Amino acid sequence: MKSNRLFEQLESKGLLLGDGAMGTMLQQAGLTDGGAPELWNVTHPDVVRGIYQAYADAGSDIITSNSFGGTSYRLKLHQLQHRVFELNYAAAALAREVAGDTRLVAGSIGPTGELLEPLGPLTQAEARAAFAEQAVGLAAGGADFVLIETMSSLDEVQAAVEGAREGSDLPVVVTMTFDTNFRTMMGVSPAQAVQTLAGWGVQVIGANCGNGPAETERVMWEMAQARPAGVVLMAQSNAGLPHWHEGEISYDGTPPVMAGYTQRMRALGVQVIGACCGSTPEHLAAMRGAMDGPALADYAPDFVTAAPKPATAATDRREARRAARAQAAD
Repeated sequence: MKSNRLFEQLESKGLLLGDGAMGTMLQQAGLTDGGAPELWNVTHPDVVRGIYQAYADAGSDIITSNSFGGTSYRLKLHQLQHRVFELNYAAAALAREVAGDTRLVAGSIGPTGELLEPLGPLTQAEARAAFAEQAVGLAAGGADFVLIETMSSLDEVQAAVEGAREGSDLPVVVTMTFDTNFRTMMGVSPAQAVQTLAGWGVQVIGANCGNGPAETERVMWEMAQARPAGVVLMAQSNAGLPHWHEGEISYDGTPPVMAGYTQRMRALGVQVIGACCGSTPEHLAAMRGAMDGPALADYAPDFVTAAPKPATAATDRREARRAARAQAAD
């Protein structure tokens, strides 16, 4: 069994700073909406390496591989389904070059973009095999742990966890996206997520993406109330919400906003704190300062956990369709 460098660093440092958006940075570098980010690992390795390095220079303890859409199902959208190992290996290997021995490499695994049975055609075994295939490449490239992220369905999370364990001996971390009234699009609550995943032996659990720091704060508060002993919490919020202005997309979560979010996450007991869509090395540098600075002395959230709305079969079908569309567009 490979040593758990993630927990070794958590034990020695107490808090770890993740990194920020990859897609945002690649788009700034010229990636078009229809392009495959993972292909840039071999066609533009200097660009990908430069993004990794910028986050390292900003103070990130974790470099996340450019492999979010690296399953055969996502790569098939670009006729790249036969290059799963190559592209995932390259994603992790470039990150390993930058991370060296002092930083961690997270092997990113995102959703397949398909619906699992009975809502869709993908079987649990097929999904598990696809995730295992991706994990093989990430492990060979030098990832320290597998980061299963931006998930909305516990069925798909289960397939991803099992696949990651089948394809590697790396520790598994899971973050889900709670962007629908503090639930995932498939209706999973933060408490349900943290308790279910802990039951599967996942030790680092949290939330990523979403609608910004305020939403993430509420979600992480709910997780903190429900987490079993021994579970480490992880949060990677979007840098606010996107806005279209004069032909360009910008996010309202400025570096000072993300620094404040970092302080509140610390106060909630979150130990791995990073960012997601819209964030840049500038945001991470501000977050590094907040992480290294004094903790909040008077943080006292007064959230009240809302009861989930009753689900109906029609609601489930609508949410399933929304999830499929959203995942396919990532």
